[in-house]
Amino acid sequence: MQNKQVLVGATWFVAACFSVLPNTFAQDKTGISKPPTGFPAADDVQRAYDEADLNRAVQAYKFFYPTVSGAAIVKGNEEIGVVPNKVFGILDCAPEQLVFTANSDTPYGPLLLDLGVGPLVVELPAGPLIVCSMDINQRWVADMGLPGPDAGKGGKHLLLPPAYKGKPPESGYFVHQASSNRQIVGARSLPVNGDVKVAKERLTTIKVYPLDSATKWEEPKWLDVTGKTQDTTPRQWEDNFKFWEVLHQTVDAEPTYKGYHNYYGELAALGIEKGKPFQPDARLKAILEKASKLGIAQMRAQSFGDRRPERIVWRDRMWEWASLRFEDGDFNTAGRLDTTAREKWFYQAIGASPAMFRRDTNAGSLYWLGLRDGGGTYLDGGKTYKLTVPQPVPGKLFWSVTVYDSDSRSQIQTDQKKAALRSLFELKDMAGEKSIDLYFGPKAPTGHEGRWIKTIPGKGWFTYFRIYGPEKPAFDGSWRPGDFEEVKSVEKP
Repeated sequence: MQNKQVLVGATWFVAACFSVLPNTFAQDKTGISKPPTGFPAADDVQRAYDEADLNRAVQAYKFFYPTVSGAAIVKGNEEIGVVPNKVFGILDCAPEQLVFTANSDTPYGPLLLDLGVGPLVVELPAGPLIVCSMDINQRWVADMGLPGPDAGKGGKHLLLPPAYKGKPPESGYFVHQASSNRQIVGARSLPVNGDVKVAKERLTTIKVYPLDSATKWEEPKWLDVTGKTQDTTPRQWEDNFKFWEVLHQTVDAEPTYKGYHNYYGELAALGIEKGKPFQPDARLKAILEKASKLGIAQMRAQSFGDRRPERIVWRDRMWEWASLRFEDGDFNTAGRLDTTAREKWFYQAIGASPAMFRRDTNAGSLYWLGLRDGGGTYLDGGKTYKLTVPQPVPGKLFWSVTVYDSDSRSQIQTDQKKAALRSLFELKDMAGEKSIDLYFGPKAPTGHEGRWIKTIPGKGWFTYFRIYGPEKPAFDGSWRPGDFEEVKSVEKP
């Protein structure tokens, strides 16, 4: 009898518990139960995850954009015959090469290196060479030549792989620690007195070989790829899901970089992790696709619609600093990474080094960005503009103004087949003039054809004003170029 009473009591208790559940999980008008206060509803959970994944993906997109862009540099060079450790390139960089804000001032020597074979030596002869090595993430690794520790006197530069455990030689080398096995080495040879042939020949005197003589190695060949069509940009991937696939392939192929530890965590939350397959479901794939479109739109605005007051070089001009940071080659301040400065730069350019960004007379070069006329309006390819450049331009070497397509961020492509006005070439006979007027527009101004760059109606464009070996007046404001001035007609000189 006692057992029966216990059973009846237990049955009543269970029934009573279940009878209150519908009241505890109150239902809304759709019949969907709501959780107790403090817990998320099912639709709130889904929305929160979607929003968190999208926010995470946009930030990861912008941070790893230089990595995907670096992968595009490697791919674009390999497609024209440059082979890591085996075949190096030589080219006069012209409009047929799509390269973010490259220029035709000097011949280029693209060298792709793979430190997977062990430490490699880059030996430079004495002479006017500017060489920079960066990793696949476009992090600065080393300056060599004129802006490097050898100061153009020649020397042996030793690149150590990221996982190298050995002890480097104590003397005889400038030692640089790489942060990825794949190294993108950009060599430039200054054309003294405008002699491009000699400058290109000088590139072939650069030697690359293993530190360990027992390493299997053949002397690299040099291939002149001048005139070849090339695309080293990530534009075909930057606004779609392919961006993430390329990023996964790159992360998976390289040793992890300690400095990116936290950022790898963000990627892992999105399904991108070294050593694991990348297989997003339909929901995450759609989010990543959207993030690529949002990310590139934000970088475009930060680059061409920059609102930071320190971007302006002089208060009475529209010229901007191409780079907002100048302390080092990786956009660091004393206490933080300047992510927005980094994003601005890598939307429009490739590579970075201390020598490129310094704002003093020890700088190897100087870069000003021009994308608006004197009234603050974006430069329009259907209009004609004049730019007045006072002489002499304060540079120990030479200077140039190069025009870029605002979509491709590469040298403008027209039937004129040129994109720059350069003191070593087009303007060399005008060095004695008090000032030079340069012209930009869809039609050649009569009598000024030699100092004119053709633009395309309906398309935006921007310029870099470069000074090589800049001198004090370029920094203290005692010398400055004019703004772009729209002109309705151009009179004969």
